[in-house]
Amino acid sequence: MKKVCPSADEILSRFIVSKDDVETAFHRLSTQQPKCGFGLQGVCCRLCSNGPCRVTPKSPRGVCGADADTMVARNFLRAVAAGAACYLHVVENAAGSLQAAAASGKEIQGAAVLAELAGALDLPGSDARERAGHLAGQVMDDLYRPRQKQMALTEKLAYAPRLARWRELGIIPGGAKSEVFDALVKTSTNQSSDPVDMMLHALRLGIATGIYGLELTNLLNDVLLGEPKIAAGPVGFSVVDPDYINIMVTGHQHALIGPVQEGLAAPRAIDLARQAGARGFKIIGCTCVGQDLQSRGDQNGVFAGHAGNNFTSEALLATGGVDLVLSEFNCTLPGIEEVCRQYMVAQICLDDVAKKQNAGYLPFDPGAGEETARRVVEAAVESYRQRRGRIGINVPEHGYENSLAGLSERNLRAFLGGNYKPLIELIASGRVKGLAAIVGCSNLTAGGHDVFTAGLTRELIARDILVLSAGCTSGGLENLGFMSPEAAGWAGEKLRQVCRELNIPPVLNFGPCLGIGRLEMVAAGIAAALQVDLPQLPLVLSAPQWLEEQALADGAFGLALGLPLHLALPPFITGSKLVTRVLTEDMEKLTGGRVIVEGEIVPAAEQLEAVIMQRRAALGI
Repeated sequence: MKKVCPSADEILSRFIVSKDDVETAFHRLSTQQPKCGFGLQGVCCRLCSNGPCRVTPKSPRGVCGADADTMVARNFLRAVAAGAACYLHVVENAAGSLQAAAASGKEIQGAAVLAELAGALDLPGSDARERAGHLAGQVMDDLYRPRQKQMALTEKLAYAPRLARWRELGIIPGGAKSEVFDALVKTSTNQSSDPVDMMLHALRLGIATGIYGLELTNLLNDVLLGEPKIAAGPVGFSVVDPDYINIMVTGHQHALIGPVQEGLAAPRAIDLARQAGARGFKIIGCTCVGQDLQSRGDQNGVFAGHAGNNFTSEALLATGGVDLVLSEFNCTLPGIEEVCRQYMVAQICLDDVAKKQNAGYLPFDPGAGEETARRVVEAAVESYRQRRGRIGINVPEHGYENSLAGLSERNLRAFLGGNYKPLIELIASGRVKGLAAIVGCSNLTAGGHDVFTAGLTRELIARDILVLSAGCTSGGLENLGFMSPEAAGWAGEKLRQVCRELNIPPVLNFGPCLGIGRLEMVAAGIAAALQVDLPQLPLVLSAPQWLEEQALADGAFGLALGLPLHLALPPFITGSKLVTRVLTEDMEKLTGGRVIVEGEIVPAAEQLEAVIMQRRAALGI
């Protein structure tokens, strides 16, 4: 039997073990051991043909003369730039979709969000469609500004005390795409050798990522598709119903999936499904876009529920219950291609940045959503006809029926009575000790799939710390029951009582990675109510099982906000004492934030609790 990586999700783990004929990331992890020590430390450079060069005690500089500090800073900045580029691509597509909707006369779903933005951003226009068009246009204008010109919306959206500090540090970003472009130039062969300058550039990219790629993407989608709704629903593999034609969606771009979701509910589509022998269509959420659909609820009877995070996708396909994979962005593992071949699952990609070798490519046109949906429907029906009866279906009993999701900065405030005062009072009284944002990806290396995330979350809620989650962490935690009512029993005595009084779980689900932007807006709202800056809040941030470059861009935003950021695994920086010191020590003097690296669950919880207690003491509570 192949060696399989452990998972906090025991049912998932047993299912993967039972599918010994299917290779997943859980199997491939062991074949990639041991890891390259130079790569782990970030002291490998292959930018020119004199390399690859690596730093050792006997050879402290590359052929060009770059030392460990330069190599590590270059590699780090390049990674943050790539992560920022991913998020900026998403907000660009969201803006393009909103622009097309406004031009076509399509109804604006999120009128209240648009009205709030119109006031904050001074949007012109006599009606909602016109204002929506101006909003999308302003976002596009900012993305394409030259680097020498600051983005106009940053000053209107950023929390004022943070903006003042960024201005003092000279890190307010210029045009976002230009910031990414120049980061690549700066880190090219024989360019910058100033590690501190490169780290400051990473902070600028973090701010651009946070305000545009995170916050504004959410707000644009809210205007276009409607706001999230707090509701309980099913999660896990059990959402797959073999009686339907099931389409698994992967990616991060709800704006691209939205028209398809509408089309799958159309009478013609349902007729085609029934002619093929199915009851209709269902979308199965997997990765962040599934959590976005989950946040906005089953608007037309098509969304079945969210099945799991990034590393569950191969196993989900191996149930045999999925008939089509519809992908549009990252977290779409290349490993799914072989599983799709084995299980005769067709693939369609809507965005060529995530094009898989065996997938059909259907370029998304925001002005032709009905045609896109029609072609997806036809492909799904054909795949269903070809594979059903030839492929066995084995969907395990997995997940929870009543997992709470759909939290946002607006509906949380509404739930609390229109302001954050009740939450502040709970914190001030000590019934809630503080807040911990557990966010980001899942990986297989910090103890196993979701192992550290689940363990840290359990430790924190047991210490009466309310956890807010966004990203693949949410997808894993909800499948383990942390967003279900019974999870209140895992919390400390004070938090348990609060959860039962308010009828909430001790972990609040803000949805996809983009939801990190919502968490920032919540933090800014609480800070504004207290009239303090973000670094003064009893709030900590952890991306315990960060995975990729986008996570590093998220982290750069967290540091720019002045938040302590815990990681179970260090980024690839430990080969440079200078870069390590900047991130773990010096950053606190600059922004108020710092990186905390702790690879053991209980000590990590103790450190995060200590930060919360220090900040409570400083606030006099």
